Amino acid sequence: MSLREPAVTTPSSPTAPDRRIDFGRMSRRAWIVTGMLVLFQIIAFADKAVLGLVSADAMPELGLTATEFGFIGSAFFFLYAIVSVVTGFLASKISVKWILFAMGVTWAVLQFPMLLGGGAAILLVTRIILGGAEGPATAMSLTSAHTWFSPTRRALPSNLIAAGSTLGPVFAAPLLAWVIAVWGWRWAFGVLGIIGLVWVIAWWAIGADGPYRPKKASSPEEPALDTDETVADAKEVATSAVDEQKPVKIWRALLSLAFISAVIGGASNFWVQGFLTTWLPQYLGTVVGLSLGEVGAVTTVPWVVGALVLLGLGALGHRMLHLGSSAHRAIAVPFGCAAVLAGLCFIAIQASSGITAVALLCLAGGCSLAFPMTATAIGYAVGARQRPILMATLGGVASFGAVISPILVGWLMTDAGYVSPPKGEKPSAEMADNMAAGVHQAFTITGIVLLVGGALCIAFLRPERLGAILQKRYVQEPVEARSA
Repeated sequence: MSLREPAVTTPSSPTAPDRRIDFGRMSRRAWIVTGMLVLFQIIAFADKAVLGLVSADAMPELGLTATEFGFIGSAFFFLYAIVSVVTGFLASKISVKWILFAMGVTWAVLQFPMLLGGGAAILLVTRIILGGAEGPATAMSLTSAHTWFSPTRRALPSNLIAAGSTLGPVFAAPLLAWVIAVWGWRWAFGVLGIIGLVWVIAWWAIGADGPYRPKKASSPEEPALDTDETVADAKEVATSAVDEQKPVKIWRALLSLAFISAVIGGASNFWVQGFLTTWLPQYLGTVVGLSLGEVGAVTTVPWVVGALVLLGLGALGHRMLHLGSSAHRAIAVPFGCAAVLAGLCFIAIQASSGITAVALLCLAGGCSLAFPMTATAIGYAVGARQRPILMATLGGVASFGAVISPILVGWLMTDAGYVSPPKGEKPSAEMADNMAAGVHQAFTITGIVLLVGGALCIAFLRPERLGAILQKRYVQEPVEARSA
């Protein structure tokens, strides 16, 4: 089977009266690329999850306290925002295919220093660099996928890619738990490095930008929203026409209430991710009393729930967009409702115990893993060329939630009296109680953060309305006009 790009009729072609692509010849390629992007997200989140899975063995061998290990967990996000923002601007100028290729190579290579005997300092440095390289992952994956689908068809592939982020730990937890048990915790990093290299080779052969990629330069024939007629009296940009918006003063979009709401909503999700990838395995092993194999199995449950939530909301959003709903109603509101439900579950854990508490934790964790939906939603506020800037900046800024939560949980555990036991020893009952006290305080704070983030997205994440405002007031002056 040939994977050569077929000739397509693009939305900007004068011969396309309904502005739709003929999907007959390119749909297979579109879904193959989407599948590769799902795998890309799986690898990215497996890379995040590995730290929590090796924590019980790595902490005593490397001589790390809970606070120090939490700091290393947070260090993953130190460069996350900076690199995300820079990459977003870069993606507006060059092919996202090669950005994804470079990211994949970096991820794979950075796994091997720990396999080769690196200590705590090497772990810290590689996690910082890895976090920077993985920062733009979701935004770039969504940007790539959006070049293959029209605006009203993007909800489902976007959420499939988002589901890939939740499936990373699902696949990683049992696989890496087995690897750790058989070969030791360092080989968990080595296995991820090998898998990353395999993906890079496949992407080099298969990856490509689709027919909805942004134009390198505008032309008189290229359709664009008429800011004087189309948008002057409109409250919202038509969802099907978002790709045709003219470039705007992007900082106006970044300072909008819609964008700020998306940031806070996304940060609430990153907050939970920071806990799940850094502390959940140890919490299940120490407080709940599960074995390593049981921890590997139960750790996957929140991510499975997250995948199911994303797939369900993706199908719902696809249907709603097809019926004419806005991205606000089809994407932002469902995200906000999921975040609110997660917040209520985290708060309710305080009044629960045993299997009920674990079930609430899994449901809360799963419902709070829908961050890519905020990026998908805000992408409808600007045209195709500026979309990666907005989505990548959102991901970068929102990641501060994952910087705070691992450190906060480690500090609360230490403040409650928890001390990591010597290598080879299990925590005492007293230490288990101290860990539980610290983590449960964190659960209450997490619940409040999710409630606020979800409510803001429901109320204010209205991308089409923002798009209309930007087109009416803040369209960039063309270069030729400025030089005249």
